[in-house]
Amino acid sequence: SKAQQDKAASAAEQLVYAQFTRDLLQLNLRYGLGLKGLPRLDDPDFVSALVFDPARGATTPKARFAYLFPNARSAVIQVRLKPDLTEVQRRRAIELVRSAVAMKEWQLKNGASYRVTGAPVVVEDLAVALTDSLLRLLVVAILVMAVVLARVFRSRLRLLPLAVALAAVAVTFGLMSLLGASLTMASIAVLPVLLGLGVDYAIQYQARVEEAERGGGTATAAAAADTARVSVPTIATAGLATGVGFLVLLLSPVPMVRGFGVLLVAGIAIAFFLALSAGTAALVAASRRRGSPGALVRSARGAAELVDVFGSRVGRVAGPLRRLGGRVWEAVLRGGLERPRRVLLIGLVIALGGLAVDSQTRVSSDLRELVPQDLRGARDLDALQRATGVAGEIDVVVQGRDLTDPTVVRWMRDYQAGLLKHYGYSTKNGCGRAALCPALSLPDLFRSTASTQTQAGVRALLDAVPAYFSQAVITKDRTTATLAFGVKLIPLDAQKRVMDEMARRLDPPKGVTARLAGLQVLGAEANAALSSPLRRLGTLLAGLLAVGLALLAVYRRWERAWVPLVPIALATGWSALVLFAVRVPLNPMSATLGALVIAISTEFSVLLTARYREERAAGHEPPQALRRTYRSTGTAVIASGITAIAGFAVLALSDIQMLSDFGRVTVVDLSVSLLGVLAVLPAVLMLAERRGPPRPAPPPAPALPEPAIPA
Repeated sequence: SKAQQDKAASAAEQLVYAQFTRDLLQLNLRYGLGLKGLPRLDDPDFVSALVFDPARGATTPKARFAYLFPNARSAVIQVRLKPDLTEVQRRRAIELVRSAVAMKEWQLKNGASYRVTGAPVVVEDLAVALTDSLLRLLVVAILVMAVVLARVFRSRLRLLPLAVALAAVAVTFGLMSLLGASLTMASIAVLPVLLGLGVDYAIQYQARVEEAERGGGTATAAAAADTARVSVPTIATAGLATGVGFLVLLLSPVPMVRGFGVLLVAGIAIAFFLALSAGTAALVAASRRRGSPGALVRSARGAAELVDVFGSRVGRVAGPLRRLGGRVWEAVLRGGLERPRRVLLIGLVIALGGLAVDSQTRVSSDLRELVPQDLRGARDLDALQRATGVAGEIDVVVQGRDLTDPTVVRWMRDYQAGLLKHYGYSTKNGCGRAALCPALSLPDLFRSTASTQTQAGVRALLDAVPAYFSQAVITKDRTTATLAFGVKLIPLDAQKRVMDEMARRLDPPKGVTARLAGLQVLGAEANAALSSPLRRLGTLLAGLLAVGLALLAVYRRWERAWVPLVPIALATGWSALVLFAVRVPLNPMSATLGALVIAISTEFSVLLTARYREERAAGHEPPQALRRTYRSTGTAVIASGITAIAGFAVLALSDIQMLSDFGRVTVVDLSVSLLGVLAVLPAVLMLAERRGPPRPAPPPAPALPEPAIPA
């Protein structure tokens, strides 16, 4: 009956309460807790007896609780995020924690406050800060690129290449959103690179169409058809080789870098497609309305006139530099024509010097140098370190058939104690200057050696610990456990040295495996991979090999494939030398941009080489063919290169050091790629001429007047 049920329930309740009281009295007598009643978290006597060490003062926490109560004024609430969370889920989890500490139910008294921080929080805040800063700077960069493009690209629709590039960026990131891909630091870095490449494809195609239109006196539609037949295969070859150069990034062990490469390749394909489709449509529409300008053409002309107002001032200032550049260019061209071997030998020596000093280029991995000082997550992380002595956590994951074996428990305890002693931690002094400090680990549950003498004792103690507590250090099936260590906010390369020492000391018992894990480990290993000079050199060599094989597959003749490859190889060494000379440090965003040198150099070199072969096939002698090449395709290459460089230069003005260094490194890479190819290619072409006359190329475009080199 109901009355009998209530009576039985009451008896059970009283029995459990009596057993609990008995156990509590035994614990009280055994450990001298001094409890006067049932333990409650809001009972100061209970908290004081449990947390504080009477031998060291009424407000000094016990050493065993240092990871929870680092000092008398601080306490830590630790939340471990699941490892398989997506970026969106991790962002949502952090938002929920921040919302929770802001709720009135959890407000603290006596001036106390919460700080939500940790490595995931800083990474998330940094991604948001980078996104906001980059988007603001890109608006300025687009305006600067528009001004520069209007000055260096003498065309009816001078701003059309920029519009096509913006459309390519929009389509690429729109497809990312449709596919559910999230915005990461890698995808943010793709944006300006893709913008520069998109401008390049559009300029090359538009310049060829207008060239065919002027030379043959045909309508724009017919000129576009001729360009598609004659010139688009060359542009497509350059785009293919560029994409292959970026695909080498898939060899990186860092997922973010692999994502960077995949997104760039997809963006290149979209930019090329839009340059042909949307670019052709805009050119044809503009030509049809040339006599009676429509709104689109009037807007384009108005925008070009507006930027001309600003660009004319720049042109007056740059006049002397242009004349100086002309004299330098004549000297370089004359050297390439008359002494190609000497030019290449000098270029090779400089490139080898750059590759030799590349290992000396500093890689900045200190979070405090890379992020803005006012970043909330970074400020709170610094506060966490001041309060607790640590700012992150390194985990050692131990796995075996049964971790309740006393031998395994003793090994874990000895490993933990040996590491802490090696790095200077002591219960008396706390973390101090120690690089490693203790955090909650399985050995912390066994304070007495007697409890670990037998497997039955280990299991009995684990069974007595509440599941919500024990699950932080060991799984329910007793096959996986963790040893946790707190680590200071130090550069990632210094963290990697600590982790190497931790890994070196790992020598678990037979049948047990142990490995380092955690976000700190991933970050340190990724930084080591990105900053490794040997890995960077291997990536460059793999990129050159991939580009060479792609060109060989297209041309089917090695003597045609190696010519554009030589300036690319030299540009990689030159870029490394300039970066070392100007002392611009690499960082996680810019350490992979060696692939950018290969990709951009490939673009320039393939286009110029193909145009030179067309001019030679048309019957022009080498000096004249070179000059015609540089006055036509070279003009478009210079226009696209200078426009992209101007856009990246704006990024160097960012207040975020990581983004600023990224902009400066990219400016150096683009500048060296452009100047290196322009300077060395004539010598390579002359050397190839001496090895044998070139075979006839496909029918060239009609003979064209020689346009003047623009400002």
